[in-house]
Amino acid sequence: MNTEYTAVIKKEGEWWIGWIEEIPGVNCQEKTREDLLETIKVTLKEALEFNRKDALSAAGSNYSEEKIAV
Repeated sequence: MNTEYTAVIKKEGEWWIGWIEEIPGVNCQEKTREDLLETIKVTLKEALEFNRKDALSAAGSNYSEEKIAV
């Protein structure tokens, strides 16, 4: 499943900065726009995987998973 997220990006001085609207804490800065987009994708993937593992760990045992679309 491919889920889309919104990256807000802008140039601040010599740096490109960006963050993901939907996921707090996913933000990056790079010297080029292309590097920023790549770095923010990697950071987003890592944050989603960390959050997934954290949620499953907190659930303990005897849980179920349900897919939800919004």
